[in-house]
Amino acid sequence: MRGEGSSEMQGTPLNSDIGHLGPVSGSSVGDFIELLKPRVMSLVVFTALTGMVAAPGSIHPVLGIIALLAIAIGAGAAGALNMWYDADIDARMARTAARPIPRGRLTPDEALSFGSVLSVFSVLTLGVLVNWTAGILLAITIGFYLFIYTMWLKRLTPQNIVIGGAAGSFPPMIGWAAVTGNVSIESVLLFLIIFMWTPPHFWALALYRCRDYERVGVPMLPVVSGAAETRRQIWLYSLVLVPLAMLPSAIGLAGIVYTVSSAVLGAVFLYLAWRVRKITEGREADAVAKQLFGFSILYLFLLFAVMLGEHAVARFLA
Repeated sequence: MRGEGSSEMQGTPLNSDIGHLGPVSGSSVGDFIELLKPRVMSLVVFTALTGMVAAPGSIHPVLGIIALLAIAIGAGAAGALNMWYDADIDARMARTAARPIPRGRLTPDEALSFGSVLSVFSVLTLGVLVNWTAGILLAITIGFYLFIYTMWLKRLTPQNIVIGGAAGSFPPMIGWAAVTGNVSIESVLLFLIIFMWTPPHFWALALYRCRDYERVGVPMLPVVSGAAETRRQIWLYSLVLVPLAMLPSAIGLAGIVYTVSSAVLGAVFLYLAWRVRKITEGREADAVAKQLFGFSILYLFLLFAVMLGEHAVARFLA
Protein backbone atom coordinates (compact mmCIF):
# COMPACT_ATOMS: atom_id res chain seq x y z
CA MET A 1 0.00 0.00 0.00
CA ARG A 2 2.99 2.31 -0.26
CA GLY A 3 2.61 5.51 -2.24
CA GLU A 4 5.06 7.04 -4.63
CA GLY A 5 8.36 8.11 -3.19
CA SER A 6 12.07 7.69 -3.52
CA SER A 7 13.33 4.34 -4.71
CA GLU A 8 14.73 3.53 -1.28
CA MET A 9 11.21 3.38 0.08
CA GLN A 10 10.03 0.58 -2.11
CA GLY A 11 10.03 -2.97 -0.78
CA THR A 12 10.46 -3.83 2.88
CA PRO A 13 9.81 -1.19 5.54
CA LEU A 14 13.35 -1.50 6.83
CA ASN A 15 16.04 -1.01 4.24
CA SER A 16 19.79 -0.97 3.96
CA ASP A 17 19.98 2.57 5.30
CA ILE A 18 19.64 1.05 8.75
CA GLY A 19 22.07 -1.77 8.21
CA HIS A 20 25.10 0.30 9.18
CA LEU A 21 23.72 0.67 12.66
CA GLY A 22 24.69 -2.90 13.44
CA PRO A 23 22.87 -5.77 15.12
CA VAL A 24 20.61 -5.38 18.09
CA SER A 25 22.78 -5.40 21.19
CA GLY A 26 19.97 -6.09 23.60
CA SER A 27 16.71 -4.28 24.18
CA SER A 28 15.46 -2.74 27.40
CA VAL A 29 12.07 -1.98 28.86
CA GLY A 30 12.70 1.64 28.03
CA ASP A 31 13.08 0.80 24.34
CA PHE A 32 9.66 -0.82 24.25
CA ILE A 33 8.17 2.12 26.15
CA GLU A 34 9.68 4.46 23.56
CA LEU A 35 7.94 2.45 20.83
CA LEU A 36 4.63 3.43 22.42
CA LYS A 37 5.27 7.15 21.82
CA PRO A 38 4.44 8.06 25.45
CA ARG A 39 4.04 11.80 24.81
CA VAL A 40 1.47 11.15 22.10
CA MET A 41 -0.15 8.54 24.30
CA SER A 42 -0.53 11.01 27.17
CA LEU A 43 -2.47 13.44 24.96
CA VAL A 44 -4.63 10.57 23.69
CA VAL A 45 -5.47 9.48 27.24
CA PHE A 46 -6.19 13.05 28.32
CA THR A 47 -8.61 13.77 25.49
CA ALA A 48 -10.26 10.37 25.98
CA LEU A 49 -10.71 11.15 29.68
CA THR A 50 -12.32 14.46 28.77
CA GLY A 51 -14.76 12.63 26.50
CA MET A 52 -15.62 10.23 29.33
CA VAL A 53 -16.19 12.94 31.93
CA ALA A 54 -18.14 15.18 29.53
CA ALA A 55 -20.42 12.32 28.46
CA PRO A 56 -23.89 12.08 30.03
CA GLY A 57 -24.39 9.26 32.49
CA SER A 58 -21.72 7.47 34.43
CA ILE A 59 -19.34 4.54 34.29
CA HIS A 60 -18.09 2.40 37.16
CA PRO A 61 -14.67 3.72 38.23
CA VAL A 62 -13.03 0.34 37.64
CA LEU A 63 -14.46 0.14 34.13
CA GLY A 64 -13.43 3.72 33.54
CA ILE A 65 -9.83 2.93 34.45
CA ILE A 66 -9.92 -0.20 32.27
CA ALA A 67 -11.24 1.88 29.37
CA LEU A 68 -8.49 4.48 29.72
CA LEU A 69 -5.80 1.80 29.97
CA ALA A 70 -7.14 0.05 26.88
CA ILE A 71 -7.21 3.32 24.94
CA ALA A 72 -3.66 4.11 26.08
CA ILE A 73 -2.41 0.66 25.09
CA GLY A 74 -4.19 0.90 21.73
CA ALA A 75 -2.60 4.29 21.05
CA GLY A 76 0.80 2.92 22.02
CA ALA A 77 0.30 -0.10 19.79
CA ALA A 78 -0.44 2.17 16.84
CA GLY A 79 2.74 4.10 17.59
CA ALA A 80 4.79 0.90 17.68
CA LEU A 81 3.38 -0.26 14.36
CA ASN A 82 4.08 3.17 12.87
CA MET A 83 7.72 2.93 13.99
CA TRP A 84 7.97 -0.56 12.54
CA TYR A 85 6.76 0.51 9.11
CA ASP A 86 8.56 3.85 9.01
CA ALA A 87 11.93 2.61 10.27
CA ASP A 88 13.53 3.22 6.87
CA ILE A 89 12.73 6.92 6.80
CA ASP A 90 13.10 7.36 10.58
CA ALA A 91 16.76 6.36 10.22
CA ARG A 92 17.37 9.25 7.82
CA MET A 93 15.51 12.04 9.62
CA ALA A 94 17.17 14.08 12.36
CA ARG A 95 13.98 14.17 14.42
CA THR A 96 13.55 10.39 14.50
CA ALA A 97 17.01 8.88 13.96
CA ALA A 98 17.43 8.06 17.66
CA ARG A 99 14.33 5.86 17.83
CA PRO A 100 14.88 2.25 18.96
CA ILE A 101 14.72 0.54 15.55
CA PRO A 102 17.01 2.92 13.62
CA ARG A 103 19.54 2.78 16.46
CA GLY A 104 19.46 -1.01 16.43
CA ARG A 105 18.11 -1.41 19.95
CA LEU A 106 15.06 -3.30 18.68
CA THR A 107 14.45 -5.33 15.56
CA PRO A 108 11.56 -4.60 13.19
CA ASP A 109 10.08 -8.02 13.99
CA GLU A 110 10.06 -7.22 17.70
CA ALA A 111 8.26 -3.95 17.08
CA LEU A 112 5.73 -5.60 14.75
CA SER A 113 4.97 -8.40 17.21
CA PHE A 114 4.77 -5.99 20.15
CA GLY A 115 2.42 -3.61 18.35
CA SER A 116 0.22 -6.38 16.94
CA VAL A 117 -0.26 -8.12 20.29
CA LEU A 118 -1.06 -4.86 22.08
CA SER A 119 -3.50 -3.86 19.34
CA VAL A 120 -5.52 -7.06 19.66
CA PHE A 121 -5.33 -7.01 23.45
CA SER A 122 -6.51 -3.39 23.77
CA VAL A 123 -9.45 -3.79 21.39
CA LEU A 124 -10.64 -7.04 22.98
CA THR A 125 -10.25 -5.63 26.48
CA LEU A 126 -12.26 -2.51 25.68
CA GLY A 127 -14.90 -4.40 23.73
CA VAL A 128 -15.43 -7.29 26.15
CA LEU A 129 -15.13 -5.43 29.45
CA VAL A 130 -16.61 -2.03 28.55
CA ASN A 131 -18.65 -2.07 25.33
CA TRP A 132 -18.16 -2.93 21.68
CA THR A 133 -18.95 0.53 20.34
CA ALA A 134 -15.86 1.83 22.09
CA GLY A 135 -13.91 -1.29 21.13
CA ILE A 136 -14.75 -0.96 17.45
CA LEU A 137 -13.86 2.74 17.46
CA LEU A 138 -10.48 1.86 18.97
CA ALA A 139 -9.93 -0.79 16.29
CA ILE A 140 -10.80 1.76 13.60
CA THR A 141 -8.35 4.23 15.14
CA ILE A 142 -5.45 1.75 15.12
CA GLY A 143 -6.28 0.50 11.64
CA PHE A 144 -6.68 4.01 10.24
CA TYR A 145 -3.37 5.15 11.66
CA LEU A 146 -1.48 2.13 10.36
CA PHE A 147 -3.09 1.30 7.02
CA ILE A 148 -4.57 4.62 5.87
CA TYR A 149 -2.06 7.14 7.20
CA THR A 150 1.26 5.32 7.73
CA MET A 151 1.18 2.81 4.87
CA TRP A 152 -0.73 4.82 2.29
CA LEU A 153 -1.25 8.55 2.68
CA LYS A 154 2.02 9.55 4.35
CA ARG A 155 4.15 8.70 1.32
CA LEU A 156 1.54 9.45 -1.33
CA THR A 157 -0.02 12.88 -0.88
CA PRO A 158 0.55 16.23 0.85
CA GLN A 159 -2.94 15.76 2.27
CA ASN A 160 -1.53 12.98 4.46
CA ILE A 161 -1.88 14.98 7.65
CA VAL A 162 -5.34 16.32 6.77
CA ILE A 163 -6.93 12.92 6.17
CA GLY A 164 -4.62 10.93 8.42
CA GLY A 165 -5.31 13.30 11.29
CA ALA A 166 -8.61 11.51 11.81
CA ALA A 167 -6.73 8.74 13.63
CA GLY A 168 -5.65 11.12 16.39
CA SER A 169 -9.10 12.66 16.62
CA PHE A 170 -10.98 9.55 17.77
CA PRO A 171 -9.94 9.32 21.48
CA PRO A 172 -12.58 11.70 22.96
CA MET A 173 -15.19 9.91 20.87
CA ILE A 174 -13.97 6.56 22.21
CA GLY A 175 -14.09 7.90 25.76
CA TRP A 176 -17.62 9.17 25.19
CA ALA A 177 -18.71 5.81 23.75
CA ALA A 178 -17.17 3.99 26.72
CA VAL A 179 -19.68 5.75 28.96
CA THR A 180 -22.74 5.99 26.73
CA GLY A 181 -22.32 3.09 24.31
CA ASN A 182 -22.98 5.38 21.36
CA VAL A 183 -21.70 8.32 19.31
CA SER A 184 -23.42 11.69 19.53
CA ILE A 185 -23.09 15.14 17.99
CA GLU A 186 -21.15 16.29 21.06
CA SER A 187 -18.51 13.60 20.65
CA VAL A 188 -18.33 14.30 16.92
CA LEU A 189 -17.62 17.96 17.73
CA LEU A 190 -14.73 16.94 19.99
CA PHE A 191 -13.46 14.80 17.13
CA LEU A 192 -13.70 17.73 14.70
CA ILE A 193 -11.80 20.09 16.97
CA ILE A 194 -8.77 17.77 17.03
CA PHE A 195 -9.20 17.01 13.34
CA MET A 196 -9.02 20.69 12.38
CA TRP A 197 -6.22 21.34 14.88
CA THR A 198 -3.92 18.69 13.39
CA PRO A 199 -2.99 20.35 10.04
CA PRO A 200 -1.83 23.74 11.41
CA HIS A 201 -0.11 21.96 14.30
CA PHE A 202 1.83 19.53 12.12
CA TRP A 203 2.45 21.87 9.19
CA ALA A 204 4.09 24.32 11.58
CA LEU A 205 6.53 21.53 12.45
CA ALA A 206 6.95 20.62 8.79
CA LEU A 207 7.92 24.20 7.91
CA TYR A 208 11.11 24.09 9.93
CA ARG A 209 11.71 20.35 9.36
CA CYS A 210 11.10 20.58 5.64
CA ARG A 211 14.55 19.35 4.62
CA ASP A 212 14.08 16.19 6.69
CA TYR A 213 10.92 15.29 4.80
CA GLU A 214 12.41 16.29 1.46
CA ARG A 215 15.44 14.08 2.03
CA VAL A 216 13.33 10.96 2.59
CA GLY A 217 10.77 11.70 -0.12
CA VAL A 218 7.75 12.21 2.15
CA PRO A 219 5.43 14.66 0.32
CA MET A 220 4.62 16.96 3.18
CA LEU A 221 2.91 20.16 2.08
CA PRO A 222 6.04 22.40 2.29
CA VAL A 223 7.96 19.90 0.14
CA VAL A 224 5.29 19.62 -2.56
CA SER A 225 3.63 23.04 -2.58
CA GLY A 226 6.24 25.23 -0.96
CA ALA A 227 6.46 27.21 2.26
CA ALA A 228 4.20 30.04 1.07
CA GLU A 229 1.27 27.73 0.35
CA THR A 230 1.84 25.92 3.64
CA ARG A 231 1.67 29.20 5.54
CA ARG A 232 -1.53 30.10 3.71
CA GLN A 233 -3.09 26.73 4.56
CA ILE A 234 -2.06 27.07 8.21
CA TRP A 235 -3.84 30.42 8.34
CA LEU A 236 -6.99 29.11 6.64
CA TYR A 237 -7.25 26.07 8.89
CA SER A 238 -6.69 28.27 11.93
CA LEU A 239 -9.57 30.50 10.85
CA VAL A 240 -11.83 27.44 10.86
CA LEU A 241 -10.39 25.85 14.02
CA VAL A 242 -10.81 28.77 16.40
CA PRO A 243 -14.58 29.33 15.98
CA LEU A 244 -15.12 25.56 15.80
CA ALA A 245 -13.39 25.20 19.17
CA MET A 246 -15.87 27.68 20.66
CA LEU A 247 -18.94 25.66 19.59
CA PRO A 248 -19.05 23.36 22.67
CA SER A 249 -20.41 26.30 24.65
CA ALA A 250 -23.13 26.87 22.05
CA ILE A 251 -24.45 23.29 22.31
CA GLY A 252 -24.26 23.04 26.10
CA LEU A 253 -21.15 20.88 26.21
CA ALA A 254 -19.12 23.57 27.98
CA GLY A 255 -19.72 26.60 30.18
CA ILE A 256 -18.63 30.20 30.60
CA VAL A 257 -15.09 29.39 31.71
CA TYR A 258 -14.56 27.39 28.54
CA THR A 259 -16.11 30.17 26.45
CA VAL A 260 -13.68 32.77 27.76
CA SER A 261 -10.70 30.42 27.68
CA SER A 262 -11.33 29.26 24.12
CA ALA A 263 -11.72 32.87 22.97
CA VAL A 264 -8.44 33.99 24.56
CA LEU A 265 -6.52 30.91 23.45
CA GLY A 266 -8.00 31.21 19.97
CA ALA A 267 -6.91 34.84 19.70
CA VAL A 268 -3.33 33.85 20.55
CA PHE A 269 -3.47 30.96 18.08
CA LEU A 270 -4.66 33.26 15.29
CA TYR A 271 -1.99 35.82 16.13
CA LEU A 272 0.76 33.20 15.89
CA ALA A 273 -0.72 31.74 12.70
CA TRP A 274 -0.81 35.22 11.18
CA ARG A 275 2.84 35.77 12.07
CA VAL A 276 3.70 32.44 10.44
CA ARG A 277 1.96 33.63 7.29
CA LYS A 278 3.61 37.03 7.21
CA ILE A 279 7.19 36.26 8.30
CA THR A 280 8.58 34.23 5.44
CA GLU A 281 12.37 34.54 5.46
CA GLY A 282 15.36 34.01 7.71
CA ARG A 283 15.68 32.50 11.13
CA GLU A 284 12.65 34.40 12.37
CA ALA A 285 10.44 32.40 9.98
CA ASP A 286 11.57 29.15 11.61
CA ALA A 287 11.22 30.74 15.05
CA VAL A 288 7.58 31.73 14.57
CA ALA A 289 6.77 28.30 13.12
CA LYS A 290 8.29 26.71 16.24
CA GLN A 291 6.28 29.09 18.41
CA LEU A 292 3.03 28.08 16.71
CA PHE A 293 3.91 24.39 16.93
CA GLY A 294 4.67 24.66 20.65
CA PHE A 295 1.63 26.78 21.43
CA SER A 296 -0.68 24.51 19.44
CA ILE A 297 0.05 21.68 21.89
CA LEU A 298 -0.69 23.95 24.84
CA TYR A 299 -3.81 25.24 23.08
CA LEU A 300 -5.38 21.81 22.67
CA PHE A 301 -4.35 20.70 26.15
CA LEU A 302 -5.87 23.77 27.82
CA LEU A 303 -9.11 23.55 25.82
CA PHE A 304 -9.71 20.00 26.98
CA ALA A 305 -8.40 20.71 30.50
CA VAL A 306 -10.92 23.52 30.98
CA MET A 307 -13.75 21.39 29.64
CA LEU A 308 -12.70 18.50 31.86
CA GLY A 309 -12.51 20.81 34.87
CA GLU A 310 -15.95 22.28 34.26
CA HIS A 311 -17.58 18.87 34.05
CA ALA A 312 -15.65 17.53 37.04
CA VAL A 313 -16.75 20.48 39.19
CA ALA A 314 -20.36 20.13 38.00
CA ARG A 315 -20.39 16.43 38.95
CA PHE A 316 -18.86 17.21 42.35
CA LEU A 317 -21.48 19.87 43.09
CA ALA A 318 -24.44 17.82 41.77
